[in-house]
Amino acid sequence: MSKTSSYLNNVKSELSKVIFPIKTQIRTAYISVFIVVTVIALYLAMIDGAMSFTLSSVIK
Repeated sequence: MSKTSSYLNNVKSELSKVIFPIKTQIRTAYISVFIVVTVIALYLAMIDGAMSFTLSSVIK
């Protein structure tokens, strides 16, 4: 039982060292990720459109 108690005390000690992000940090990270993903998706859509157009021109 002492191992379990020691383990739980260590967990509590380590958890007190964790610094959780505040709301503004979470919001900033969310907006940054959303913008980067949107830009990459638009870039890939343009590349896909250009390749589709090129291949359809070659096939005809």
